[in-house]
Amino acid sequence: MGLKAPPDQDVVVVGASGDLSARKLLPALYNLSAEGLLPRRGSIVGAAPVDMDDAAFVDFARDSVHKYSRTKPTATALDAFCKRLRFVRLDPKAALRDLRAALKRPRRVVYLAVPPSAFETLILQLGAADLGAGTSLIIEKPFGHDLASARKLNRTIHTVLPEQRIFRIDHYLGKETVQNLLIFRFGNSVFERIWNRDAIARVEITVAESLGVEHRGAFYEQTGAIRDIVQNHVFQVVAITAMEPPVSFDAEAISNEKVKVLRALQPLDPAAVVRGQYTAGTISGQPVAGYRSEPGVDPKSTTETYAAMRLRIDSWRWSGVPFFVRTGKRMAIRDTRIVITFREVPLHLFAGTGVSAVDSNRLVVRIQPDEGIAVTFVAKVPGPEVTIQPVNMNFTYGSAFKTSPPEAYERLLHDALDGDHTLFIREDEVERGWAVVQPVLDQPPPIVRYGAGSWGPKAADALVAPLHWHEPGEGDGL
Repeated sequence: MGLKAPPDQDVVVVGASGDLSARKLLPALYNLSAEGLLPRRGSIVGAAPVDMDDAAFVDFARDSVHKYSRTKPTATALDAFCKRLRFVRLDPKAALRDLRAALKRPRRVVYLAVPPSAFETLILQLGAADLGAGTSLIIEKPFGHDLASARKLNRTIHTVLPEQRIFRIDHYLGKETVQNLLIFRFGNSVFERIWNRDAIARVEITVAESLGVEHRGAFYEQTGAIRDIVQNHVFQVVAITAMEPPVSFDAEAISNEKVKVLRALQPLDPAAVVRGQYTAGTISGQPVAGYRSEPGVDPKSTTETYAAMRLRIDSWRWSGVPFFVRTGKRMAIRDTRIVITFREVPLHLFAGTGVSAVDSNRLVVRIQPDEGIAVTFVAKVPGPEVTIQPVNMNFTYGSAFKTSPPEAYERLLHDALDGDHTLFIREDEVERGWAVVQPVLDQPPPIVRYGAGSWGPKAADALVAPLHWHEPGEGDGL
């Protein structure tokens, strides 16, 4: 079944004048509006403590849509979208009572597009302004700063809203390629039969960004790669990769299986973690500054912009299979992928050919930017001699469906408006993720340096030795 318009309600973006609103939320809401996937009746209310009125907010939204929408906006669709827009200037002394006065409908979704330090205050203000009833809350990551703060934030939210009206967003779960991993595994028996320790030698997950911290240096100083990416994005991808088949495809069943993986995921050993920080280098032929020279960053900072680690999942399916993960900023290119390496054949019939199963029997799920799946295996090269080489079977979204996947925020915003929790994170998932990384937060390994434009510090190579990290273009069908 296709998506349908959610029930009538307002959409409130707190922090509507910020970068997340401009780059992601307003363009996503425009595309939902253009496709008839917003509530038929209801306003889109921007709220922020800035000098802006309805007309200025409309101009801001138009500019954001023109710059960042995945589809080229049409005048008719953009005009219809802008007619829904309203703006409320928040007075810090009014504790959201000014927002309450502007909302006319009994139902609403409130998106907190604000720094994490403001979450708790705004949630309590929602309750104080009598906005708890009828409100569903979308809250950004990182959800908490560590295990203790995540538990405290959960308790605070539950004084205002029940769990079923809380949507902890992780935009990776809105990506078509991550969702497709569930279909790939559980809709194709040939793969699910070998998705275990009997056939798989190791799993590798890379989340690489070529961008630096840009204008978010002060924020990143309080966060770092482990809090910003590993505890949420990476662990969600690990959970979907490693989970058992759910009894159904509803939200509770999928969350239950993800939580089982996270509970089997052993707390990190600091000795099996590498923390790195980028120095000056070159990206796409252009010189870039090191992290400590970025605006808002302490010149003596020990915040990690890179993290690599070896994970252990103590379960029947994955016992003895290492999961290697790495994430970093200012890497060689932007690339997110899952690499499944299958075990070598037990008898080396083709010794001397220079090709082994480590080089050939591999499955690569490309999450971004070239979304698709590739299977690599060996085949005989035409000719009289027995010579083999790796070859690829490659699926891409662009060639198979003649379209690019929609933005993750579009799907997630629609699902929250429709009350569907399937692609959101439950409170026990969040808390278990923090419990896994807490040993590294308590005893962080020393920072090692890596040049911008590289694939990270050399110290990370020891985690996967005697093998090496899988690089883009290496048996991925591109």
